[in-house]
Amino acid sequence: MGLASVVVIGTIGYWLLGLSVLDALYQTVTTVSTVGFREVEPFATPEKLFTIPVILLGVGTALYTFGVLVETLVEGRITDVFGRRRMERRVEEMQGHVIVCGWGRVGRTVASFVRGAGDDVVVIENAPDRVASCPFPVLEGDATDDSILRRAGIARARALVAAIDTDAENLYITLSGRSLNPELFIVARARIEASEPKFTRAGANRVVNPQQIGGARMAAFALQPNVAEFLDVVMHDGSLEFRLEEIPIPERSVLAGVSVREAHIRDQTGALVLALRHGDGHFTTNPSPATVMEPGQVLIAIGTKVQLDALAGLATR
Repeated sequence: MGLASVVVIGTIGYWLLGLSVLDALYQTVTTVSTVGFREVEPFATPEKLFTIPVILLGVGTALYTFGVLVETLVEGRITDVFGRRRMERRVEEMQGHVIVCGWGRVGRTVASFVRGAGDDVVVIENAPDRVASCPFPVLEGDATDDSILRRAGIARARALVAAIDTDAENLYITLSGRSLNPELFIVARARIEASEPKFTRAGANRVVNPQQIGGARMAAFALQPNVAEFLDVVMHDGSLEFRLEEIPIPERSVLAGVSVREAHIRDQTGALVLALRHGDGHFTTNPSPATVMEPGQVLIAIGTKVQLDALAGLATR
């Protein structure tokens, strides 16, 4: 704005001193830019006296404008580079995080719940506008590319969520994720019901159809609204003190080979065991006191964070 003002004032001044509009503009630009080819016409004293302030103001304004422009470009680029590098270093330090592929409606919800539960999350998205709106560590690129998955720390990740809009891409991500980390827990989004068996064969541990889940949830609210809302609050909201968690029983755990009665879980931790999941996938709900717990089983328990942490500590002793 300042530079443009100097050019306009200089042009008007030279024009008033007798130059044509084009010559006046040319003389102003050559003077301000310090190019200094020649004067359009031989200068008398008035032209020389006018040119002195034009040079002082114009050159100073031009240098300032150029400096601001360079500073803006350089600082913006440097900030972007350093910000991206800090984010990449943060991802490199993560262990047991969750990788979410796709920052759409499903991906946003998944990432928010994962972060709300206290776990680290890394998002992979290839649309620049979505990348810019993501508040979590995010890598811009194609999630079907193995190099992007490696940069997201897939070898150290706890789980991978394939939440792209198309089944084909999610299937490819599932195959890549399983090949890069055989121990990874993979949850895949399926839009078409017929695609679900393919995801399982590709290596997905769980396949979720958002339309089916949404319909079942709406039906639950219609039929048993209080039960549905209680489970929602316990699992997702966090406003209640109680939570539902899964506690695996490792080898050599003090709980292995011990009955529920003998373990005194409620007395020692305060947590309540709702179910046991066995290695073959079936559940024993509301296990009786005589039920014997075995390594590889998973306890489904409810309690406060302190109680559940105590149960997790007991299981790993």
